Amino acid sequence: MTGAVIFDPLLPWWLIAALGGMTLCAVALALWRGLSGWALRALGAAVILLALAGPVYQREDRAPLSDIVLVLDDTSASQKLGDRAAMTEEAAAALTERLGARANTEVRRVTVPDGPDNSGTQLMTALSEAIAEEPQGRIAGVFLLSDGRLHDIERAPDLPAPMHLLHTGREDDWDRRLIVEGAPAFAILGEEITLTLRIEDSGAVPAGMDSAPLDISVDGEAPQRFDVPVGRSIDLPLALPHGGRNVLQFTVPEAEGELTERNNSALVQINGVRDRLRVLLVSGEPHNGERTWRNLLKSDSSVDLVHFTILRPPDKQDGVPVRELSLIAFPTRELFLEKIDDFDLIIFDRYKRRGILPSLYLDNVRSYVEGGGAVLIAAGPDFASADSLYRSPLEAIVPARPTARVIDRGYRPTISELGHRHPVTAGLEEMHDGEWGRWLRQVEVDEATGDVVMTGAGDAPLLILDRVGEGRVSLLASDHAWLWNRGYEGGGPQLEMLRRLAHWMMKEPELEEEALWAEATGQEMRIIRRTLGESVPPVTVTTPVGDTVELDLSEVSPGRFEALYDGPVIGLYRLENGEHSAVIGLGPAAPVEFEQTIATGDLLADAIKATGGGVRALADGLPAIRTVREGRPAAGRTWLGVTPREAYRTLSVTQTALLPAWLVLLLVAGLVVGGWLREGRRT
Repeated sequence: MTGAVIFDPLLPWWLIAALGGMTLCAVALALWRGLSGWALRALGAAVILLALAGPVYQREDRAPLSDIVLVLDDTSASQKLGDRAAMTEEAAAALTERLGARANTEVRRVTVPDGPDNSGTQLMTALSEAIAEEPQGRIAGVFLLSDGRLHDIERAPDLPAPMHLLHTGREDDWDRRLIVEGAPAFAILGEEITLTLRIEDSGAVPAGMDSAPLDISVDGEAPQRFDVPVGRSIDLPLALPHGGRNVLQFTVPEAEGELTERNNSALVQINGVRDRLRVLLVSGEPHNGERTWRNLLKSDSSVDLVHFTILRPPDKQDGVPVRELSLIAFPTRELFLEKIDDFDLIIFDRYKRRGILPSLYLDNVRSYVEGGGAVLIAAGPDFASADSLYRSPLEAIVPARPTARVIDRGYRPTISELGHRHPVTAGLEEMHDGEWGRWLRQVEVDEATGDVVMTGAGDAPLLILDRVGEGRVSLLASDHAWLWNRGYEGGGPQLEMLRRLAHWMMKEPELEEEALWAEATGQEMRIIRRTLGESVPPVTVTTPVGDTVELDLSEVSPGRFEALYDGPVIGLYRLENGEHSAVIGLGPAAPVEFEQTIATGDLLADAIKATGGGVRALADGLPAIRTVREGRPAAGRTWLGVTPREAYRTLSVTQTALLPAWLVLLLVAGLVVGGWLREGRRT
């Protein structure tokens, strides 16, 4: 039970103050004139002013409330290093028991796990949420049991009580980590790139740790080891071995006594691209489709095009000077003998033998393909003639034999059953609204040895793809693809088809017909297997810790099989499916929890200092708990303090008027009459 005098004014305070001022003026005037009853009249006016202020005696019946102490127990990944987890659990249990034994005290214990999506330790977020659930007037203290490596310090709340950190570090803790300071996302094949790495030691580092071994592995192959200095950035030059995704893994072997090896490795994924794709286009004669090929190749910024058109063969004599037909002479020897290996693709567009390219040069083209080059033949009527390229040393690599028949009637190109699975033609039907326009000419071929991905008139082979030795050859048995580009009868996906065809010929990884790869989203990977077959065996996934998992692949579209897999840990995963294999890295090089592992109070120092709290190491034992007054330091050498809040709950309130109306009337009447009588005697 408590009591206090409060005021409940009948008039605004400013009006009461004005009346008080007028009363003082009247009293001063009475004194100046020497009136004998001024004192009694002044007392009457004071009673009226006091009555207007409404003095009330208020009594409250209160029930005291207990103080609340928050104990936050950090169970994030970095708290599982060494004996930190056991130390934290033991200290949290002992601290909770010790605080709970204090009179009028309740303990709220909050467990703080790893944050979602590799966001680290969200200690201040958990503290803010815990405080929001409790009346701040009852919070007497906050104890954090953690290594102090939190990742949301900017969310530290304003606290009404001391906050203390009991960290789990030891004086002899030390750790080593590998940092990738700079790595490009793309690199040009054949050119050297530079990665910047640093090996960093922190904590109580033992003597003699000036250098460390570094293992470097590409796509999961056997690693190479180098000895590198510690604490200094090093530039590592390297060249990518192949196009597409290259997965580089850098690993520093675990040193004796370090806290963890989880931050001793780094994965870098770099996409290998060609600098410039060099294409040689040889057109046998000017025709409507020639500009289509030229526009397609010139529109691709990654293609260097060399284009020659045979305007007049050597056997034609029409009197026109050669210098008026071409800017430069056709450098046949330079292109087909000396620099043929510099080209990624050679296209023969309606070309036939006219004595310009001797058989020796064409035989060199055959050798070029077998050694890894690519040749595309866009056939016109010339391919069915006696001067056909087929009747040359190229016969050994051309994937079909012409029958000498040219079909001159309209037909609609269609994708074959195999073509629906092949990446060059898969999905082309969905890329064009409506029915494809017709082509009007096709060279009939038979004895196709490659993959027939498109058919034409009478289901005859129209587009044939083949591999010869290390190289690739394709045959388009028509010179009327340009009709699609002109929109004839609605047109068709001509540019996309020819683009894919050219890039398949140049061995772009995304157009391989037999391929295995994976796409990562966080810790989930989508495993993709592309094949020309109708089924594939299960894929075997090998995790970073050596465990293996077999997954069945489901066909999502013709020739494309997929499966989803959630990686249990961060690191390098190996995929195997028959003769095909791939690697993929999931997650960052090291989780954010392991970027810094040495326990510290520096990150929380400002927030703790603002509340008067302290930082202590659990390795030194659990400090004593003391009671301190609000505003006083709450930490000593061997103790930490809590501030009692003396909070209460009001059960009832009783108010009694100190100047009831009848009393005011009697007092004022008595004082006024007394003043009048006093003045009357004097007169």
